[in-house]
Amino acid sequence: MQNSSVEKNGRPRPVKRKPGYGMQLSELGRAMGMHTVMFHNAVAEQLGLNITDHKCLDYILGKDGVTAGEIARATGLTTGAVTGVIDRLERAGFARRQADPGDRRKVIVVPLPDRLPEIACLFEGLSHNMGRMMARYSVRDAQIIIDFMKRAGEIMRQENLRLREQQAAK
Repeated sequence: MQNSSVEKNGRPRPVKRKPGYGMQLSELGRAMGMHTVMFHNAVAEQLGLNITDHKCLDYILGKDGVTAGEIARATGLTTGAVTGVIDRLERAGFARRQADPGDRRKVIVVPLPDRLPEIACLFEGLSHNMGRMMARYSVRDAQIIIDFMKRAGEIMRQENLRLREQQAAK
């Protein structure tokens, strides 16, 4: 299946842009990305983790048990790198491996509840302030923002995987 954003010759397909927003959106996206990465790095440091381990833990927390392969596919990390992440999360007391009740040959990674309040505490201010900010918008505007965030997140996921595949091919 051909990527719709790429022409047959492999070059990126020209994008029709709304006038005046491209540069501003790019600059704001860069600033938001930088501040987001630095915030999560600070959270990771508070928890005694590196940022990759912290974000993998975030993925695990959003699931009801996940395999190492699922973490690798979601993040673009190699399975070997994911094994190291899980080892560190186990040592730090955030997650553990357990046999999959549906298939005892399979191992799933589950979060440990003991340290969840410690994590939640670090996000209280962000959650409060984001809630206050979103209260300024109409329901329709909030729906547009949510749609934009979903689409932008999916683009970032795809670009992460594309770059990792490119690196693996070298």
